[in-house]
Amino acid sequence: MEPILINLNDYVRTGEGANGASYDHKTDPSIMMKMYFRNFEAAALELELAKKVFAAGIPTPEPGDLVTDGERIGIRFRRITGKKSYSRACGDNPERVEEYAREFAQLCKKLHSIHVDTTQFENVKDRLYRMLEDNPNFTPEQKEKIHAFIATAPDTDTAIHGDLQFSNGIFVETNGQRQSYFIDLGDFCYGYPMFDIGMVYLCCCLNEEAWTMEQYHMSNATARRFWDAFAAEYFLAPDCPLKEFGLGTNLAEVERIVRIYAGLKTLIIERDTHRPMPEFRAMLEGTIY
Repeated sequence: MEPILINLNDYVRTGEGANGASYDHKTDPSIMMKMYFRNFEAAALELELAKKVFAAGIPTPEPGDLVTDGERIGIRFRRITGKKSYSRACGDNPERVEEYAREFAQLCKKLHSIHVDTTQFENVKDRLYRMLEDNPNFTPEQKEKIHAFIATAPDTDTAIHGDLQFSNGIFVETNGQRQSYFIDLGDFCYGYPMFDIGMVYLCCCLNEEAWTMEQYHMSNATARRFWDAFAAEYFLAPDCPLKEFGLGTNLAEVERIVRIYAGLKTLIIERDTHRPMPEFRAMLEGTIY
């Protein structure tokens, strides 16, 4: 796949994440771009995955083509004009946190009710096994116990976002009606939805105050309110995707379990940051090992 040469001066930078920076085209409002910090192969694979996710009916911006500014590789997408992330919306309107959390939970329940073609996507367990093997920060004994825990999770063919932060859900509001989308689906796969919910919990309940303010534009207390409303809407509603697995009747028990899955997200975070994250590993101590 040959990238198209673009002039970065035609774009304005709008944000930055762990793997790349986002840009909007200065004169064409239909184009936005994610320019990656990683290599060509990673960007090409992510574009291929993005096209499969879009074709599977997941609400996400339509992917376009592979581009380069001569140094880095990027992907252009159809821009969702006037978008706002759920985290930014909560930061701007803390009095509406519960409303946004319930709406995000409904969006997640729809995602976790979609059955995908397993020949087109990776199993979440296989992805975690690979990241665990590549992680130099766990002892062999810890890796063995983590691997064993992952293996005990139910096997399903449902869609998994892979990095389910409330900043990776966006919406556009028109005449009081909101249309919602998922973004940054580079870790999209399939499997047990609790692997996704663990990231929601981590973002809402396990970060230091300064990090939550910088990344999610809200206080830890506000983020905790988001989790409480999200959990009630996701787990206690009749359409909870995990009801068949016996979850949802006791939120205290749900939180005890989800903390372990939040700890497993250490594998993704340490992959992206290239350093140990003891504040998240703490969720594994005394539970898995």
